[in-house]
Amino acid sequence: MKQLLLGTRNLGKIEEIKHLLAEVEGLTLLTFSECPFSEVDEIGETFLENALLKVRAVSCETGFGVLAEDAGLEVAALGGEPGVRSARYSGVPVDHVRNNELLLKRLEGVEDRRARFVTVAALRLPDGEVFVTTGILPGRIATAPAGGGGFGYDPLFLPDGGTRTLAELGIEEKNRISHRMQALRRMRPILQDLADV
Repeated sequence: MKQLLLGTRNLGKIEEIKHLLAEVEGLTLLTFSECPFSEVDEIGETFLENALLKVRAVSCETGFGVLAEDAGLEVAALGGEPGVRSARYSGVPVDHVRNNELLLKRLEGVEDRRARFVTVAALRLPDGEVFVTTGILPGRIATAPAGGGGFGYDPLFLPDGGTRTLAELGIEEKNRISHRMQALRRMRPILQDLADV
């Protein structure tokens, strides 16, 4: 496999994934701008279900091997919310600032601010074979947003042992610890093996 289509339209995710997979030799990463595909409704109840929905739909539509992931924030005091609804937590259209404001409102006066980011990455080959990897980043929710980097809930998320939010970290520092990095690091040897064939 010499070409792989990234099954997302999220520009922030595309940038991160390209950076994290740069070490895979002999593999060209394609995006929706080079190979358009239809939007996939994320109707699954888990990150795994949504990741599999995306790769199956995009691969069947385009004929390419497809890598996609579903990721979100789980907050302990909110019973795992926003979870699979992370991007649309405050409704549609997706609005990260509004999502962060809603999360802070729901955590007003709450002492237990434990949270974790979860990523499930799925790779589907044109013949239907599927590979799945995961990554988890534990942390807590800050009381106010900080930082101008990243996207989504990054301005509110303090990784365990850290004093700065993900949005305050540079991309290199964030990528060393991120949930997406963990999942894609586990996917890299699979992709390298496929690219070498």
